[in-house]
Amino acid sequence: MAKHTHDKLLKTLQQRFEEHMERHAELEWAQVLARLERRPKALEALAAMEESGGEPDVVGAALKSGAVSFFDCSAESPAGRRSLCYDRAALDARKEHKPASSAVDLAAAMGVELLSEAQYRELQRFGEFDLKTSSWVRTPVEIRKLGGALFCDRRYDQVFVYHNGAQSYYAARGFRAALEV
Repeated sequence: MAKHTHDKLLKTLQQRFEEHMERHAELEWAQVLARLERRPKALEALAAMEESGGEPDVVGAALKSGAVSFFDCSAESPAGRRSLCYDRAALDARKEHKPASSAVDLAAAMGVELLSEAQYRELQRFGEFDLKTSSWVRTPVEIRKLGGALFCDRRYDQVFVYHNGAQSYYAARGFRAALEV
């Protein structure tokens, strides 16, 4: 990553961190910065999250390891990660009108993971996310084996978990990413 890009990303992350202290009240930016500076691959993943519209921010840290968790905190599912089916198997199974990629493949290419249902619910403690869009979440193997996949959104002041065929894709459905640094 070029120095200018690196510095710009860190400035953006710091500004977001300072504007949303409710997401990580127990942390200081210096702690986060120290972890990021030792992990260039994490910075590349955060850059991919930012470039695709995710607005990544720190949402907490592990007490024992000190690992810092970043989630996409954009108001809606990141615009640069929509119109994707769930995974490679779903993409390969589509006979026509294939989307450009799948959520699982794109997440792997970015160096991140899809939020789990629990992480999605945790994110919603910090605000109201996905009021107009929805986001694929990590799907249990048992459901995926049967051809399904899970997604979440927030409507009527509640978080809902739904199912759909993993091959489906919609302009208003993307995925939110998680990264532990």
